[in-house]
Amino acid sequence: MTHDTIIVLDYGSQYSQLIARRVREANVYCELFSWRTPAEKILSYNPKGFILSGGPNSVYDPGAPTLPKYVLEAGVPVLGICYGMQLLVDQLGGRVAGSVKREYGHADIFVDHPEHPLFQNIEPNAHEMHVWMSHGDKVEALPSGFTPLAHSANAPFAAAADLKRNLYTVQFHPEVVHTPQGSQLLSNFVNSICGSTPDWTAENFIEEQVAAIRRQVGDGRVVLGLSGGVDSAVAGTLIHRAIGDQLTAIFVDHGMLRFEEAEQVVQTFQQEEGMNLIAVNAIEEYLDDLKGVIEPERKRKIIGEKFVRIFEREANKLGQIDFLAQGTIYPDVIESAAKDRPEAHTIKTHHNVGGLPEDITFELVEPLRDLFKDEVRKIGTALGLPDEIVWRQPFPGPGLAIRCLGEITWPRLEKLRAADHIFTSELRGRGLLRTGTAQSFAVLLPVQTVGVMGDQRTYDEVIALRAVTTDDFMTADWARLDHHLLAHVSRRIVNEVKGVNRVVYDITSKPPGTIEWE
Repeated sequence: MTHDTIIVLDYGSQYSQLIARRVREANVYCELFSWRTPAEKILSYNPKGFILSGGPNSVYDPGAPTLPKYVLEAGVPVLGICYGMQLLVDQLGGRVAGSVKREYGHADIFVDHPEHPLFQNIEPNAHEMHVWMSHGDKVEALPSGFTPLAHSANAPFAAAADLKRNLYTVQFHPEVVHTPQGSQLLSNFVNSICGSTPDWTAENFIEEQVAAIRRQVGDGRVVLGLSGGVDSAVAGTLIHRAIGDQLTAIFVDHGMLRFEEAEQVVQTFQQEEGMNLIAVNAIEEYLDDLKGVIEPERKRKIIGEKFVRIFEREANKLGQIDFLAQGTIYPDVIESAAKDRPEAHTIKTHHNVGGLPEDITFELVEPLRDLFKDEVRKIGTALGLPDEIVWRQPFPGPGLAIRCLGEITWPRLEKLRAADHIFTSELRGRGLLRTGTAQSFAVLLPVQTVGVMGDQRTYDEVIALRAVTTDDFMTADWARLDHHLLAHVSRRIVNEVKGVNRVVYDITSKPPGTIEWE
């Protein structure tokens, strides 16, 4: 099935993937590429429209990213966001300059032409929008043919358009949740202005991926890296639907899973889901390789390589295996700054993206690589997976290794596992693991503090609790948990987990922090 496609050109914004997510929420297929991508590849999609992302550069800087010629020559609608707006303005003869008053964060814009197609169905007040700004430059003069559509206190041209040439620009970020009506604006662009057919649905995705997996794999055999999390579970179920017994799931217990999780994985997928499952106890191997390692990127790369080597070893026992399946999703790719996004800065390497060794002998099967977490859950539900799998909170591939800051030892892992179980079980008992928080966990810090227990001095380690709310995992806010709940959890951890005498709660949003600590 061929879908109408919107192309997002990435200029290095950490929000670029969110633009694609919002377009897909409008049930329109979308692909994201670096602005450097060759024209023939982009145009092979026959795009219905282009969206130019934000980015960290100024258009007047030497060597700043430029606008490819094919964008304007294609004759389809173009929407420029933030840097994308400034790029269009500069390219077409307008003026962009540094602003004395920069705008970062929440702002109000005043819509001068609410009847314009870009602002249709904006509620509750079509004349005013709450938006998210993040720019240091501003447009001082529009190119010929452009009409101002909106302004803010600091930006005289918060939105503008040239209807004759089908060019649209906004200075704010409609893709982030902090712009409440941003999804409607993007839907207006891709559906009404570009005329795209809204046929990007979970059911269509499953049908197409099943066919794609069959084409890729043929008669080959596939091993799946099954962690028990939603990503690998959905990937495995999708692949199993496509090729049946050609799939063997390999579950590696590296000793860094949550409380009783290893047992749960085997029970769910081997006995209840009926997958061919091989469980490997590799705890001692991992602990030996991670001994003395403190730097988080080294941890991730060691775990990534060990992950593949164990798969190679187990696969050799099975005979000829050609493919390695993984539950890689879009946020993994963006935060690892994949090679096709040279403008982006590496935030952290994900063990199943940047951590894979170069001499890997498998061909990868990654059916979820272009999906966000919420899309993965929709696919899981459509596949018939139970809620306890689909709505399981995210857990990184390296597991507790990146929540055990400092050196990884078995006693420290057990200490962290116990504290994490206390925290999450208390949240679960109050119904907060699904609706109240998007991700919640404990972190063991490489810090010791003085305490008093039973009239005696203690000098023990610190547990940090982290709970966030988010729609997309690209931005997140700390969860405002009840103080009485936090106090209760703190008391339980200090009283029940030997070697911990202090508990703190992380109140950092993303950005500037990340959800995980390492």
